[in-house]
Amino acid sequence: MEHILTYMTFIPLIGAAIVLCLPRDGHALIKWTAMAATVPPLLLAGWLFVNFDRATPGFQFQERVAWIRSFNIEYFVGVDGISISMVLLTALLSFICIVASWGIDKGVKGYFSLFLLLDTGMMGVFVALDFFLFFVFWEVMLMPMYFLIGIWGGPRREYAAIKFFLYTLVGSALMLLSILAFYFTVEPHTFDMTQLMAASATYSRGFQMIVWLALFVGFAIKIPAFPFHTWLPDAHVEAPTAVSVILAGILLKMGTYGLLRVNYAMLPLATAELAYYFLGALGAFNIVYGALCAMAQKDLKKLVAYSSISHMGYVMLGMASFTPHGINGAVLQMFNHGTVTAMLFLLVGVIYDRAHHRDIDGFGGLASVMPVYTAVTAVAFFAALGLPGLSAFISEVLVLLGAWQRFPGLTAIAATAVILTAGYMLWTLQRIWLGPLNQRYASIADINGRELVTLVPLAAIVIVLGVFPQVVLNLMMASLDQLSRAVLPYL
Repeated sequence: MEHILTYMTFIPLIGAAIVLCLPRDGHALIKWTAMAATVPPLLLAGWLFVNFDRATPGFQFQERVAWIRSFNIEYFVGVDGISISMVLLTALLSFICIVASWGIDKGVKGYFSLFLLLDTGMMGVFVALDFFLFFVFWEVMLMPMYFLIGIWGGPRREYAAIKFFLYTLVGSALMLLSILAFYFTVEPHTFDMTQLMAASATYSRGFQMIVWLALFVGFAIKIPAFPFHTWLPDAHVEAPTAVSVILAGILLKMGTYGLLRVNYAMLPLATAELAYYFLGALGAFNIVYGALCAMAQKDLKKLVAYSSISHMGYVMLGMASFTPHGINGAVLQMFNHGTVTAMLFLLVGVIYDRAHHRDIDGFGGLASVMPVYTAVTAVAFFAALGLPGLSAFISEVLVLLGAWQRFPGLTAIAATAVILTAGYMLWTLQRIWLGPLNQRYASIADINGRELVTLVPLAAIVIVLGVFPQVVLNLMMASLDQLSRAVLPYL
């Protein structure tokens, strides 16, 4: 289908423009219009999934149009096995988050128009193959996320929004300097990412080291990797439910996606020298550190936020191994974490809408009055702790299998977090849903139909990928194998 990636990227932007033209008081019309703008990308994502050539490692569905000729800047988009899963995940979660935002009743027009703009920015990052275009989409995400947290967030929303903005802005500045370094190093000057990848052997070792570290900081802030992670718990706690879902489900993946797309593909020598052990050690530390921090939390949403730091550590550990098991497990973990953590934040939103607090010790025995909600929660919690038969188990085991071949000591340390994760997840499950019922919630309502619409598709994906992970693995294997072979000669 011609122009499919353009349609998927810009239909939400058109929807945002239409929303801005609607009457301010027409809340229902605004919400239905916003949802309608996310349906075509979701349907097109299904078509893309069916028609994507699994055996081709290169970019598919490419579109290239001259944009700013004097600087050799193009509108150049395409997808390969590294980006296809993130494109599918973005289309799915954007639709689900619009449905999850149905309860928004303040500044409805502004909220949904900004959300659709955010959708365009996210999709654009994953399909852009011109570095300048990539940076534009990266920055497009920053503004709507800042306002979505700063206006529709919790009591400390301004602090959380400013902290998020400043951290991300530092990363963006380093990324811009790196992009300019690439542009002026290559002759003729270009922002074409495919040409920058092809020219990787011509970059000096010093150039690669400096640019790799600058890009790493920019992407590590997004992951977030220790010690650049402190913005994340504040942003999650204060953000509305749907914004937390997007933040954890999509935005965190942009950090690891950027490392694969830019650092690994364009700077293979520096990647071999810096990522091989440094990134593996950082990943192992993130896994254990995030799990320990999660165990100490009293706020349910903050617990899920710190669990994301832990689970993204598996992605870094797998990426650092440069083995087929490890790197495929890492990218599969990016997708699986997106679905599992989306479920967790949506479930936190369900209970917060009813109880108006997230204090783990303030509940108790909710399973007796919310049986359906408890069943869905059990699926999400057991998926997050890596129960065999659910999706996260497959990706985490692949990461550990691959990492063990390179650094068994780090892998053993990382594997201990499996016990920690099971500990804080089961302890939370016990305190909120099991035991005697807290009589304050004797009449609390169970999950409703709209909330189930947001959760059931994710639960189905978690279960299906736990049994048939090759559904996603087959999309990415050819591209990741090519990427690994580009770096291995330098190890």
